[in-house]
Amino acid sequence: TNPENTLYAIKRLIGRSFTEEAVQKDIKLVPYKIVKADNGDAWVEAKGNKMAPPEVSARVLMKMKKTAEEYLGETVTEAVITVPAYFNDSQRQATKDAGRIAGLEVKRIINEPTAAALAYGMDKARGDSVVAVFDLGGGTFDISIIEIAEVDGEHQFEVLSTNGDTFLGGEDFDLRLIDYLADEFKKAQGMDLRGDPLAMQRLKEGAEKAKIELSSSRQTDVNLPYITADATGPKHLNVRVTRAKLEALVEDLIKRTIEPCRIALNDAGLSVNEIN
Repeated sequence: TNPENTLYAIKRLIGRSFTEEAVQKDIKLVPYKIVKADNGDAWVEAKGNKMAPPEVSARVLMKMKKTAEEYLGETVTEAVITVPAYFNDSQRQATKDAGRIAGLEVKRIINEPTAAALAYGMDKARGDSVVAVFDLGGGTFDISIIEIAEVDGEHQFEVLSTNGDTFLGGEDFDLRLIDYLADEFKKAQGMDLRGDPLAMQRLKEGAEKAKIELSSSRQTDVNLPYITADATGPKHLNVRVTRAKLEALVEDLIKRTIEPCRIALNDAGLSVNEIN
């Protein structure tokens, strides 16, 4: 109900300068303000307060710290934080800063696919294997080719190659569906919801819910009553979305994940059939 002051997808801004193309693209997509800091970094503004992305990320880490402490029944002071494999030094340092602000001693910053491979290897039979970790997250995508070797009865992990796109993820899939729903509403009602932040926030929630439902259903209805109003009264949005329609809307985004996979395989000197 408060889109201008609801911050999300901060990971896509962390460690970036305001002038970067990715940031300029984000400015057009999010309802909250992205502003230029004195040092040229991309910051956000909510309720008149300007904040660096690490400050916002620190709030998430504080919540995670509290959850861990409640579960363990003891104080947590140290952490290993994971980041997308394609994060640069600036983005990694900013993530480390977020940990420090949250009151944590950050022991290591490790790549998310490496962490996934570590977890994957924990309960697997002994022996050598090569795995591909395809990590299409909320805001970023990366692919890593990782060799898991058995040395003296212990698993050792070596990242052979990594590739990806730090501006491709679930947010982009949601945006395709949001645009489609806005277009369908405009066709039916002659009104464009894109100028209404509150309506767009509801569209975002509806699109995300529909995307999840279409993972297990062939079709779903996005039903948003009282989405807006004009002189004739309230307007309602009701659009049926099929899985086939969603697949068509995001087809080019899926295709964007293929080339990084090819590059990662090539960099590792492996073919597809050499991945276990």
